[in-house]
Amino acid sequence: MAFALSSMQVTSTAFGQLEAIPARYTGEGDDVSPPLAWHNVPEGTKGFAVICHDPDAPLVKDGRYGFVHWMLYNLPGDITGLEENTPIGTQGSNDFDKQSYGGPMPPQGHGKHLYYFLVLALDHQTALPEGLSVAELLDEVEPHLLGIDRLVGTYQRD
Repeated sequence: MAFALSSMQVTSTAFGQLEAIPARYTGEGDDVSPPLAWHNVPEGTKGFAVICHDPDAPLVKDGRYGFVHWMLYNLPGDITGLEENTPIGTQGSNDFDKQSYGGPMPPQGHGKHLYYFLVLALDHQTALPEGLSVAELLDEVEPHLLGIDRLVGTYQRD
């Protein structure tokens, strides 16, 4: 992915940077997407995409590592965040082979995992089809990337 230096900041009212993700937002809880907010977006932003990725997952697939839990795109550039269990946007295919949010649920006994909620600011509003893979999404949005930031949460199964 292209390097896109930005002052954009991603936050959540559900958890802070490097804090535990509440069970409600995990595969062991209600499995709903957490609320996210962003500010200081790059000038010229016309759209957003969101990816939730677990780089600690013991999975290598199609030349990449980790586990994609969520992809949401075709988000308008005038929003400043997403509500919990958001109904807006277009869903991509996650590594559960579903087109929805799939919350954290690392393998039993695998320890604490990091979950990156990446927000990508784009220079145009996308109209991409549902069900893209992460590679397909990144191929489409990378040339239009103005900035990126992430909120990193943690989760560990008991």
